[in-house]
Amino acid sequence: MPAIKIASNGPYMLSGVAKVVRAADGKSFEVSGQAALCRCGGSKNKPFCDGTHSANGFTGDKQPDRVPDKLDEYAGEGFTLHDNRGLCAHAARCDLASVFKPKAEPWIDTSGASKEEIIRTVLQCPSGALSYSVDGVEHRDRGGEPGVTFVPNGPYVVKGGCELQGEEFPQGGTQDHFTLCRCGQSKNKPFCNGAHWYHKFDEDAPE
Repeated sequence: MPAIKIASNGPYMLSGVAKVVRAADGKSFEVSGQAALCRCGGSKNKPFCDGTHSANGFTGDKQPDRVPDKLDEYAGEGFTLHDNRGLCAHAARCDLASVFKPKAEPWIDTSGASKEEIIRTVLQCPSGALSYSVDGVEHRDRGGEPGVTFVPNGPYVVKGGCELQGEEFPQGGTQDHFTLCRCGQSKNKPFCNGAHWYHKFDEDAPE
């Protein structure tokens, strides 16, 4: 099983994966053995670490004002939807507007669409914040070929199963798929919380 070991205040140490792929154009970066992936946002050799974290004050600590790690449940017709806002990467894949309403409380209305439509939307969530249960059986894992991609100016997206070493998963989270902070600004490190949007992370900007 591929693995990512989190170095204290340092990079993600990736092993068991042959390449890291840029999501925008499919360009692949070959990995031989173990590779160090930047997570401070400052490397001049992204996606790989160049040691900048040791000079720019990067810390891998979680922030006390982060969104709490809490799994909420929303009952639907023949299914239950699970959601942990603390794990959300704000990738905007939950775009079924009749169900997911960010400005409402509660923000999920399971009566707004069919079970099948809602499940299809949940399966687009890259972070693992959303999952569902049918007949009391929870569906978190999706399987597929293991891989690591990175979103331009956004997070690493891990899928297909990867052991994350040195970090306890949030409630409802799964090692099958998750998103890792790459800009260095998430309040919920190592997981992405969408901070790259607000800090205008630019992977090509000169440091």
